[in-house]
Amino acid sequence: MSDDTEWFWDLQRQVAVPASERGPGDHMLGPYASRAEAEHWKERVEERNTSWEEADDEWNREADTDRQEQ
Repeated sequence: MSDDTEWFWDLQRQVAVPASERGPGDHMLGPYASRAEAEHWKERVEERNTSWEEADDEWNREADTDRQEQ
């Protein structure tokens, strides 16, 4: 991605900014491919976390089943 197409979410200002306006790394999330993706970072994080939690739950159920069969 070039600077023209990278977007970041600025945690301090609570706005999407192009790479050319990016601040310190510890205040940014990204890069994202578009402004819309940057603006919807929270939904993506929540979806990812839910998916990971479901995968963990499944893994734990399988581990419990394996222990019970031993």
